[in-house]
Amino acid sequence: MADSDENLYRISGPDGTDVLIPIEVDDASDLYLRLESDQAIKDYYADNGYVVLRNVIPKEMCAEALTTFDREVKSYDGYIYRQATANPERHRLTQYGYMENSILNIQDLDSRRFRDFKRSGIEILTHPKVQDALQVLFGEPAKLVQSMFFEGNPATWAHQDTYYLDSEHIGSMIAAWVAVEDIRPGAGRFFVYPGSHKIDMQKNGGDFDIAFNHSRYKQLVLDVIRREHLELRAPALRAGDMLLWGGRTIHGSLQTTQPEFSRSSLTAHYIPDSHRFLQFQSRIKPLKLKTLNGMQVNHPKDQDVLLNKTILRVETRFPRTFRSVKKAAIKLVTR
Repeated sequence: MADSDENLYRISGPDGTDVLIPIEVDDASDLYLRLESDQAIKDYYADNGYVVLRNVIPKEMCAEALTTFDREVKSYDGYIYRQATANPERHRLTQYGYMENSILNIQDLDSRRFRDFKRSGIEILTHPKVQDALQVLFGEPAKLVQSMFFEGNPATWAHQDTYYLDSEHIGSMIAAWVAVEDIRPGAGRFFVYPGSHKIDMQKNGGDFDIAFNHSRYKQLVLDVIRREHLELRAPALRAGDMLLWGGRTIHGSLQTTQPEFSRSSLTAHYIPDSHRFLQFQSRIKPLKLKTLNGMQVNHPKDQDVLLNKTILRVETRFPRTFRSVKKAAIKLVTR
């Protein structure tokens, strides 16, 4: 992937070393634009643990997602479940007014309050081209088990998704990161380590369980990056581009060095339709599925259901009690 010096941006990687990443897509030299057949996409994904697909989502759908987010979500001052903690929180904004605590499971949002944003987000994540790409890689239809929406950058640490969630056939889950605006290099660019999906790493549990030894797992990932001399890639993504990566591929988001820019994007995790959902590499978790746009979509805390609305209200009133119980429950299932 050749990039001119003028199209490179220097930034610190998760292991502390400086890396050069492309500022924008160079159509003349872009490798991903040359992946024109299903077989080429499958081969690249199998070799690298990720692949970028250009121009998957129409620009007008991306614009609609941004407009409806600003209108319905950004102005809301109540509680929404968040990606980093899975807890209900109010918006936490950056100095430039971007939402930093990303939304967890947009399909669970209250349809009356967030109708248009919810619809536009789901239409993107279940778009026919997204479903077709997953069919190519899975060899069967996909189902969506989790989704997120980002505006600001929470700077996600280097990790493998499989440590947290996966298919019952470990490593077969595929995640998608869909840019709904052009992503600047210093706005929290998504990164991957090609080939890292082929490295055997520590299973969730024991000295590396998520409940009480999460920091050891984070350090292990950095040690593996250094030991294996892995190369970081942070592809330039334009609105409508999609990056797919595997459950065992090390990835995350880079630090923010251009805080004046947002990194609006939708992320989702998919598993083959015939597979069951695995949490913390230790328990099968039942899914609450609805068919949307021809794809099965999980709704773990659907806010259109009265019971879930009530639970959300109780969580916001007694947060410490809920978090203590949740941490204890995670410890039990990761033993």
